[in-house]
Amino acid sequence: MPSTLYLEGPSEALKTELLATLRGAWAALSPESPTARVLRAAESGVEEILALYQGASLFSPRDLIVVLDIQDLGRSDKKVASLALGLAMPAGESTLVLVESAAEQPRKSLEPLRAACAICVIAMPPARRDLVAWGAIKLEERLIEAEDGVLESLADASGGDALAFFSELSRLVTWIGERRSATAADVAQILRPALGAELPDFLAAVAGGDPALAGQRLGRLLAAGVGEGSILFALSNLVGGAMGGWKRNPTASEFLRRRRSPEDLVRALDAVYRAEAAWKGGRADVVALLEQATRDVCGVA
Repeated sequence: MPSTLYLEGPSEALKTELLATLRGAWAALSPESPTARVLRAAESGVEEILALYQGASLFSPRDLIVVLDIQDLGRSDKKVASLALGLAMPAGESTLVLVESAAEQPRKSLEPLRAACAICVIAMPPARRDLVAWGAIKLEERLIEAEDGVLESLADASGGDALAFFSELSRLVTWIGERRSATAADVAQILRPALGAELPDFLAAVAGGDPALAGQRLGRLLAAGVGEGSILFALSNLVGGAMGGWKRNPTASEFLRRRRSPEDLVRALDAVYRAEAAWKGGRADVVALLEQATRDVCGVA
């Protein structure tokens, strides 16, 4: 494991999967401290970050520390410089991962942190061959062998959308259960008859903050006969999972958690509950309620 890693780039879905892979590898290598310590830059100061990175205890000789939204430190050149200096002075065997949220242009104020880290990874939107390669890695982690064409079929069905691909891959792993092989027949069972006609696709669009695509997929869900209650439950589970609760779709919930603040998630869950109450009380058109709840969770006013 590197002592420090800087993770940036426009593909939030790929960042999420890379962090999941890193966490799994860390748990295998460090059974004495298998759980990552996750911080947010806006909530944790430079002192707290460095205390965890440079410190050690009898109970946890080393830790995996993940700091999300590191760009929030970029508003202060002094804080950036202080953290960059601290990264050059590790005191133990811990690994510190700094995660920068996507931006249209590289944030120049964070360059000292990029330069101070041992490894810098730029998560670009993966092409089809990249998705297939990542899928092979994820299956290998679970000791699952895939027939020829399985991952290619998932990539094609996902339309090049990384979040949708990883969601479909998660469904495939759940589908095969304790078996250690994934076949073309398994893929045929889980793939939707039409792109965007199932809940995982809708949730992927919502988690990604794409209201236009989410609205389109919501319409397809309703046209396919999916119940309003099922959709509202899926939205509440998506948000609740992002807040640390049980999650039916872990990839989408984790993606939403990284994209929205804890306060935003609380407001989104409240909006879903209010929509459900209005629907059950017959106080508004259910389609309008679903559309508004979808926009609320997406993060669009």
